[in-house]
Amino acid sequence: MKKVVWVVLVLATLGWGAAAHAELGTIDDVPAATLLLPYFEVDLANPNGVTTLFSINNASATAVLTHVTFWSDLAVPTLAFNVYLTGYDVVTINVRDIFVNGNAPRTASAGQDPSNTISPKGPLSQDINFASCTGQLPLPPLPASYLAHIQAAHTGKPSAFFGGLCSGQALGDNIARGYVTVDTVNNCTLRFPGDIGYFVSGGAGDATNQNVLWGDVCYVNPGQNFASRGTLVHIEAFPGTGVSGGQPTSPLTTNPGNYTFYGRVLPAPFLADDNREPLATNFATRFLNGGVFTGGTSLLVWRDPKTKQGPFTCPAVPGVRPPWFPLGQEGVVIFDEQEHPVVPIVFPFAPQPPVATIIPFPAATQRVKVGGPALPVPFNFGWLYLNLNTTVAGSPNPPVDPAAAQGWVTTVDDASGRFSLGYPAIQLDSATSVKHFVP
Repeated sequence: MKKVVWVVLVLATLGWGAAAHAELGTIDDVPAATLLLPYFEVDLANPNGVTTLFSINNASATAVLTHVTFWSDLAVPTLAFNVYLTGYDVVTINVRDIFVNGNAPRTASAGQDPSNTISPKGPLSQDINFASCTGQLPLPPLPASYLAHIQAAHTGKPSAFFGGLCSGQALGDNIARGYVTVDTVNNCTLRFPGDIGYFVSGGAGDATNQNVLWGDVCYVNPGQNFASRGTLVHIEAFPGTGVSGGQPTSPLTTNPGNYTFYGRVLPAPFLADDNREPLATNFATRFLNGGVFTGGTSLLVWRDPKTKQGPFTCPAVPGVRPPWFPLGQEGVVIFDEQEHPVVPIVFPFAPQPPVATIIPFPAATQRVKVGGPALPVPFNFGWLYLNLNTTVAGSPNPPVDPAAAQGWVTTVDDASGRFSLGYPAIQLDSATSVKHFVP
């Protein structure tokens, strides 16, 4: 009897039972078709400086193919490659390995790895051949020209790959910044998510609607002797009405005009061909500056510029280029622990005018110190109400609610030189049902 119980527990642990699904519009830590690393940073000059590690995990026995895309902090795609996973596989990527050493993750399906040494499989895992990956996997080291390109593109400098144009902010600290998306795909592809054929509704393009991925992220700073860890953002695909292949579905992610995660980059904007649920627009989170947390609180904030952004004339200039930069918001409220509010002046449009008292989250992704110049607070302890909705002038705002603007907020509390904690802010709504409200 004990043996039977043990086997049942093992099978349940491996997921051989009812699949876990989130509800549409609630971003939960369940297997998904897309993973979002909302912010990464890597010190290009200091090997003991900050870097970011993230994992791609396969929650199913079935082998899957994924497509990894790096985006600049101003939402320009800069680099993409494919990663193969056998059943129950995990691949960990240190961004420094790519940006400094030029080493992309080496994986290969059965057809490119007949000896089963590059992507070995376990006894419970499938290993199959993706013929489309021949010549693409396993990935070789990045050529020097690619290395120069991504280093320039993610530090606000001109890139030869972009014809001397820029794609990010030039902050002058030699730290590469941006975000990453990971999608399940049917085949090895060299396309970006915004290219024709990458998304076709129902998962019929390069991208699939397989909700099987999960992942985590670690921000490591060896020189300051601390690190923080959290989960990636898990974005499910809902491919239609009713139920498809055991997956919950919804017209909210299939009907043209609705807000979906990749809506801004689709060849026909907000056509909903990606079938991905959008993120939240309103958030709540604590901040601490004192006691054990001598390093204070920082926010890692990802935002949707709601327009497909390409390279632009150097440098980035607020209010000029990109045209949506800096992003505004409908409201920020700063509370102390006795509920006393402070409401800075903000404007629900982009770009923000010079008279705005704070412009805390201007880019597509950023790290912002609570109590710093971008987000001053009059209290050492309290919480923030963040309504990140905004209307971007001249862009194809989602027709169902033009003022809606999805985002993501991660809170990091630091005890300087000792430890660091990272966790997601509380979601107060979803871009499928937006709250245009400020206390």
